[in-house]
Amino acid sequence: MSQSPHPPVVTGFFHGETSSIAYVCADPATRRCAVIDPVLDFDRNARATYCDFADRMLAFVREGGLEVEWILDTHPHADHFSAAPYLKGRLGAPIAIGACVVNVQRIWKEIYNLPDFPADGSQWDRLFADGERFRVGDLEAEVLFTPGHTAASIAYRIGDAAFVHDTLFMPDGGTARADFPGGNAEAQWRSIRRLLDLPPATRLFTGHDYQPGGREPRWESTVAQHRAHNIHVHDGVTEAEFVRRRRGRDADLPLPALMLDALQVNMRGGRLPEPEANGTSYLKIPLNRFPPRRRSEG
Repeated sequence: MSQSPHPPVVTGFFHGETSSIAYVCADPATRRCAVIDPVLDFDRNARATYCDFADRMLAFVREGGLEVEWILDTHPHADHFSAAPYLKGRLGAPIAIGACVVNVQRIWKEIYNLPDFPADGSQWDRLFADGERFRVGDLEAEVLFTPGHTAASIAYRIGDAAFVHDTLFMPDGGTARADFPGGNAEAQWRSIRRLLDLPPATRLFTGHDYQPGGREPRWESTVAQHRAHNIHVHDGVTEAEFVRRRRGRDADLPLPALMLDALQVNMRGGRLPEPEANGTSYLKIPLNRFPPRRRSEG
């Protein structure tokens, strides 16, 4: 992929309630940008959505005189709601995701028992194929299919930056779980190796940071740093070792607190279910579909 002489300017926004990071990736030459994985706030006790975090991103874009060309999802998230439709309504930019989102929609359509739900990706404006290219200003962007964490996960490579979301954490955090419906540890290994075969100086931007040891949040690293120091996949770790450790760790992790709320929204591209006759939207939560997990994350 040809590189622009001007690398993208990447600004991360940390969402403390979910330890998520959303991004604005801007071409400094044209002032055009992409918004990646924006978060919609959710008060879990009140079951109420609000837009403070997305409004921070919106203010940043407007104050910086940036033009948003794309709102990009890396996958349907299990731990927070997507603010993509909210930002589209204020910015007019198209929403995109990887074409394999339909596989995730089919899985969760059955789990939620939604026979009339259109599991065809039509909730997004653009479905990207693996290897497809597009532009953010004068920067060339490439889509990399990176399944494993979910069946739909993709990374966006924009200039010298790659947005890998839940495939890789920071080197001291290792990698994300692969035990969700449609997840697969072997596929995750192959996806990680694909990312770590990028040029060593490629900047990698993760979608979560759980602040190991209580340090401050971080979200930028390089391919070279991961190959040398990632606690799960540094050079010398074999696929068999990774898969064994990943599966062992996943077996002890509780399901994300918002999974059954968030995926019912995010399989719709971030839109709430259609309001019922009283004007209120309702979430449908399956009971006893997943076994209890009594141990907490350590």
